[in-house]
Amino acid sequence: MRDEAALGTRSLVRIALFAALIGALGLVPPLYLPIVAGLPISVQSLGVMLAGLILGGRDGALAVALFLLVVALGAPLLSGGRGGLGVFFGPTAGFLLGFLLGVYVIGWLAPRLPGPPVVAAFAAAVIGGIGVVYLFGVPGFALIAHLPLSKALAGSVVFLPGDLVKALLAALAARSLARARPGR
Repeated sequence: MRDEAALGTRSLVRIALFAALIGALGLVPPLYLPIVAGLPISVQSLGVMLAGLILGGRDGALAVALFLLVVALGAPLLSGGRGGLGVFFGPTAGFLLGFLLGVYVIGWLAPRLPGPPVVAAFAAAVIGGIGVVYLFGVPGFALIAHLPLSKALAGSVVFLPGDLVKALLAALAARSLARARPGR
């Protein structure tokens, strides 16, 4: 019974820490490109990828959900100091929903993919952290910005190189943390 409680407490602490990490990554100033007004280049998706790779699907999704709840309550934790309910109706709303679903896909997929762990982690981060996030983010942006989907998709292509770098960094960091864990 005591081990179950400790594991539960450990999971809660890790969930809270990753929610805080994602929030802290929002302090890095965003970069806005004139090509896609309203969508910043930020590093918060790196935190989402790390949460999925390190915590797994369920706990990663809980960390992102906690982060989004704190943002909804008004904490200015999104890139550029944004927060409050209004962000869920702005141009990045679909990406925020994509964070929640993408982190789960990353955490579920990473241990199931074949190949070396770092390659599997990278592939999971690309599929969940880019593919799933864009699957919700790009149509959401198109809808809110009143753009044709093709234009929103074309504008989002500028984010791909940076997102691929973030996926690689997340995979390498997850591998390093897994190696550093006691008992391995």
